This record gives sequence, C-alpha cells and structure tokens, in this order.
Amino acid sequence: MNLRTKIVALAVAPLLVALMLVAFAVRHQERDLAQRERALIEQTYMTQRRNELRSYVDLAVSTVKPLYDAGLDDEATRAEALRRLAALDYGNDGYFFVYDLQGRSLMHSRQPELVGQTLWDLRDSQGRPTIQDLIARAREGGGYVEYQWRKPSSAQLAPKLGYVTALPRWNWMLGTGLYLDDIESAMQTLDRQMNTNVTTTMLWIAGIAALCLAVVSATGLLLNLSEHRIAEARLRLLARQVVQSQEDERAHLARELHDGTSQTLVSAKLMIESAVDALERAREQVPPALGKALQRLNESLVEVRRISHRLRPALLDTLGLPAALERLGAEFGEEGGVAASVTVQGRPRELPQEVKTALFRVAQEALTNVRKHARARQVRIVLAFEGRAVQLEIGDDGTGFDPAALELDPKRGIGLRNMRERVAAIGGSLGVRSDADGTSILAEVPVDGEDTA
Repeated sequence: MNLRTKIVALAVAPLLVALMLVAFAVRHQERDLAQRERALIEQTYMTQRRNELRSYVDLAVSTVKPLYDAGLDDEATRAEALRRLAALDYGNDGYFFVYDLQGRSLMHSRQPELVGQTLWDLRDSQGRPTIQDLIARAREGGGYVEYQWRKPSSAQLAPKLGYVTALPRWNWMLGTGLYLDDIESAMQTLDRQMNTNVTTTMLWIAGIAALCLAVVSATGLLLNLSEHRIAEARLRLLARQVVQSQEDERAHLARELHDGTSQTLVSAKLMIESAVDALERAREQVPPALGKALQRLNESLVEVRRISHRLRPALLDTLGLPAALERLGAEFGEEGGVAASVTVQGRPRELPQEVKTALFRVAQEALTNVRKHARARQVRIVLAFEGRAVQLEIGDDGTGFDPAALELDPKRGIGLRNMRERVAAIGGSLGVRSDADGTSILAEVPVDGEDTA
C-alpha cells in the first residue's frame, strides 16, 4: 500500500464519513425541530383565530341583545337588529352573516345579492353542505365549522373557519368567519425560512469539509500528533457552529412569537377589554361569555410568552447570565414546587455569548433532570467568577444515581452527555458527583478578561 493510499485510508476517508454523518445528523435534527415548531406555531395561530372568532360573535350578540331581550318579535325590531349587524365589520374580509334556520339569507354585508335566497342545498367544492352544517352547529348551541367561501378581497374560493350561534326565538343563525389562506401563507413563509437556514448550515458544513480535505491533502506527509490536534480543533469548531445555528434558530422563533403572535393576541385583548368597558359605561350587563373569552385570551398570551422565553430568554442577552439563572430558578420553583436558590460568587463580568449560552443550557438540562428523576426537596445553583475561569454548580438533595453506569448505558444519560459536549465545545470541563445524599454537577470554563458586567 503506497503512501497516497495510506493517507486516503487513514485521513481523508474517515474525515469524509464523519462529516457526512454530522451533516446527516444536523439536517435530521433541524428538520425535526422545524416540524415541531411549525406545528406549535400553527396550533397557536388556530387557537388565536378560534378565540378571536368567538369574541367577534359574542360582540355581535351583545349588539342585538337589548332588542332580543326586549321580547319584541315584530319586523321593525328585526330589521333594526339586521341593520346593526350589517354595520359591524373588521377589515376587508371580516363581516357577519344572518340566516334563518331554514337556510334563507337575511343579511350578508359583503354579498348583498344573496339576501332573500334560500341556500339550504348550497355545497362547496368538496361537496360539503355549507349552510346545513352551519345551521346544525348553531342548533347545537354554537360552535366552529370549516368550509370554503368566496373571499371578498380576491373574489376567489378560500378555506374559512366560521363560528355560529342561534337566536332561537327569532329563528336566526348568526355567525362570522376568518379566512385561513393567510395562515397557510405564513406557514409557507416560515417553511422557506427554515429551508434557507438548513441549506445555509449544509453549505457551511460543505465549506468546512472542503477546507479540511484541502488541509489533509496538503499535509498528508506530516501525519503526527500536531495534525491530530488540528483536526480535533476543527471538529470542535464545527460542533460549536452547529450549536450556534440551533441557538440562532431558537432566537429567531422566539422573536417571531414575541413580535408577531404575542402582539396580535394583545391587540385582540385590547379590543375585548374596550368592548367590556363600553358595555359597562352604557350600564349594560357584560355577557359572561365575553369574560371567559378574555380569560382564555390572557391564558393564550401567557402560554405564547412562556414558549418564547423557553426558546431564548431575553434576560440572557440583555442582563447577562446571573439574571437569566435567577429567573430560571424562580420558574423552576413555581412550576415544580421545589425550592431553587441562586447564588453568585466573585465579581461578575461580561461573558462571551457562546459561554453564556452553553452554561445556561447546562443549567436548564440539569434542572429538567432534577424534576424528572431526583425527587429532591431543594436545589442550589452557584455561579462563581474566579480569576480567568467561571464555574457553574447545580446541586440537589435527591436520591442520586451511578454516573459510571449511566455513561455506559446508550439508552440513558443522553442529557448528561449533551451537557458534556456543550461544555467541551467551548473548551471547558464538566464533573458529576452523585450519591445517596444528592447530586452535584460542576461546569468550569476558562474565560479571558476581568471586566465587570
């Protein structure tokens, strides 16, 4: 076997295989993360739309409720109610409609040509009896129906989510709906962004692979310990870039949730609160359903903010690692009922972004393991700034485990291995001590500089 063949066999071939495996693993993980986050965002969008629809219908019912509760069933009263409903709209494609329970259109502000027509047998492009489904749901006490209807702004058929309710004494079905094609458009935009990120990551890996191959080819005659160290350093750099890419994606999704979905929920909340305030000023009774809708909207807003914070805590970028750890400990105590104390020792200073991120993720993973396995009563988090190093210790008084046995079991200890890899990628070390009295995890990372935070 000549020297060139030995170089290919001992250096180039293993490097290519390793990079291909890394690329495959990164692609698989990013695709999986993208799918899960897409499903989460889509679910949040649909929940928001459902709450928004129900709030609109509750608002419409409250508009005609004084006339309906007056017990008057004459044509003038009903005509006034239809006039009030026709005056309500929200945007180019937001409107209310009224049918009698036999399928005759009584009011449609965007398609007045339908008024007076009996549409009982109307079916959409999928063969679904649209008006029959809406009336059936209204008779059941109200609810949601998905169907297709012409969108006023584009004059094209589009999927629509409607919410209807019944006014039985007037023999009416009252409802409204939101078109869903904009949600699909937003999801497609998100998919394109995620695909772009995946492609960029693959190009980075391909570029690094080409660079590594060029270095190995140029220095193939000098296979020694120094070359081994160079290759190891490059692989560590690659791992750090992969981790940073994932953190960038988390931060992007967190911003999207905070600046997009959260703001929309706040807008809807303000609209409902304005309606409640208007009813109270008019000395009219606020419908209980409106209060429930506001409560559900607040819960959705809290959930969206919680997800955004879990993806990428803003405190980590604004106030630094100590503040982020204090917030993490407080949330852990609130969610799990286990006291978590956070202590900062030494003189705090600003840390590199990758160090802050790695130590924060180690703390997250450690607290997750405590909640799942430790059955602890108390958890302590100690962040110590000592000379040119920073230490993070997470300890508990739980049941403990056997670290050596856990490391050898390929089906367990994934979180512990992830913590080791994160810390090793930034040049640090991770130590684990566990016995019957509890568990302690100590991460130490060398850092330069003595500037205060």
